[in-house]
Amino acid sequence: MKKLLLLYTGGTIGMVQDQKGILVPFDFNNITENVPELSRLDYQVVVISFDPILDSSNMNMDSWVEMASIIEKNYYDYDGFVILHGSDTMAYTASALSFMLENLAKPVILTGSQLPIGEIRTDAKENLITALEIAAAKDEHGHAIVNEVCIYFDYKLFRGNRAKKTEANKFEAFSSPNFPILAEAGVHINFNSEVLMPRSEASFVVHKKLKNPISLLKIFPGISPAYVHAVTSAQGVKAIILEGFGAGNTCTDDWFVASLQQAVASGILILEITQCIGGNVEIGRYETSKHLAKMGVVGGLDLTFEAAITKLMFLFGQELSLNEIASQLTQNLRGEITA
Repeated sequence: MKKLLLLYTGGTIGMVQDQKGILVPFDFNNITENVPELSRLDYQVVVISFDPILDSSNMNMDSWVEMASIIEKNYYDYDGFVILHGSDTMAYTASALSFMLENLAKPVILTGSQLPIGEIRTDAKENLITALEIAAAKDEHGHAIVNEVCIYFDYKLFRGNRAKKTEANKFEAFSSPNFPILAEAGVHINFNSEVLMPRSEASFVVHKKLKNPISLLKIFPGISPAYVHAVTSAQGVKAIILEGFGAGNTCTDDWFVASLQQAVASGILILEITQCIGGNVEIGRYETSKHLAKMGVVGGLDLTFEAAITKLMFLFGQELSLNEIASQLTQNLRGEITA
């Protein structure tokens, strides 16, 4: 019998209505009362719940360390892991865990729902049951088919650090604009073996040091010098994520260029990603981004914002130099970029 660890952190999926019609979290140790279909699966499912459970809006680096620590402690005792999580910040958590859990040879599947598990039209049961099936899936050699951190939602399996929440009100809440889906669940679960991460033969390593000396500069037409200066000169900032237009274009006003140059000169690393949902940054492709290349801004290729921020947190936690971090940002560590 396959053994799976189900980690409930919080979120809509774990809610039921009490006698007054108010949504309250239920005890996931009694999960079969709300999802009796689980008893028909030939798995041993062990449940661990955060205490207290968290709305995903309150997730932070400590929450990710707690998740990683639970997986580390139980890694060799289970065939796979399913994390139940609120959808709002699920892509951030999936991205962070992808960097923290190195040399995975087992699946870590995050899922949740748009409607509580107690609702008649809920998407929670299908998401949960199929996530468990994916976490238990083995190939003909008895190895896990999925060996990475993923998000399963609305019949699709996404690479965790490639996914974004793009819908607030539809069941198909997530998309992966720059990378194919890893699997699709229909009558059968069809895995896209060509894009799945290979099984690592190296020793499993958990990185639990994260740091966040990071700021965000999202440009927009009419952006003010005062705002840019406030971001680029903020105390304690060691890296800035610059969200540019299109393929990495920005305004070329002298004051704007000077602000970025001053930041770089003071030892701040600038990583540029695109504001677009799809596509990638190509610094220097247009005249309006050549100045960025000259001053040493790092092009983030097709990193999502969620992957960019968590990759920086991970790299700063490794106590690397700024040059080493800049180099690592353009390397494909966990399938997060198309090099």
